[in-house]
Amino acid sequence: MKLAVAGAAGRMGRAITRVVLETEGVELAGGLEAKGSPAVGRDMGELAGVGPVGVSVSDDPLALLSRVDGVIDFTTPETTVYLAELAAQARIIDVIGTTGLSADQEKAIEAAARHARIVKAGNMSLGVNLLVALTRKVAATLGVEFDIEIVEMHHRHKVDAPSGTALMLGRAAAEGRGIPLDDNAIYCREGHTGPRPEGAIGFATLRGGSVVGEHTVIFAGPDETIRLEHRAQSREIFARGAVRAALWAAEKAPGLYSMADVLGLNDL
Repeated sequence: MKLAVAGAAGRMGRAITRVVLETEGVELAGGLEAKGSPAVGRDMGELAGVGPVGVSVSDDPLALLSRVDGVIDFTTPETTVYLAELAAQARIIDVIGTTGLSADQEKAIEAAARHARIVKAGNMSLGVNLLVALTRKVAATLGVEFDIEIVEMHHRHKVDAPSGTALMLGRAAAEGRGIPLDDNAIYCREGHTGPRPEGAIGFATLRGGSVVGEHTVIFAGPDETIRLEHRAQSREIFARGAVRAALWAAEKAPGLYSMADVLGLNDL
């Protein structure tokens, strides 16, 4: 399988490049960066810190996506929508790890999935997707006397909040409770807020340093507290999940899939 890496010069792009190079059954076919980027024309192996591999970064997504089997995309919402449209035209696999998409951008990706095989997730790691499934199960098991709080921390450069993973966890908790997240989420607290509303799902966002990603789901009940936690120690866990998703999608029909589909976690 020939794979392209969008955002090849970024932290995730470099991690994905390393994982593609070490994974059997896939071939590094090229990278993408915006026009004017100093990375355009550079060797992807050198960017990833593994030495020259003879594959360079391009600023022409149309040309690159016309000759690959799939693209892995951890970039920006605007770029992600554009690449999804190109993937639909080329009838290829599109693995999306981009977060912070608007409702309209989500709809555009759903439309592209009519022709492309799209795997989209706020987090590609096995551990986090297992955490999501467990959160849904625990939320369904416990009553509303257990308050749900989701705490996440990421590096200082992350631009969206809450993280896509935190929102995945919030949606899973809401699904477990059988309630809409939009009507029950509390994203910030300041000043005299009054008592906590019953059934609310709270979010706390921390940013600092070089933290790759830490997520904790807290179920706080009368006289006892349950914590489900995941800590990412490197970006390679997301890259490995993304490459696994691309390989999984090879035999699938066009459609929009999740990492829960890839990992067989929907029945947990």
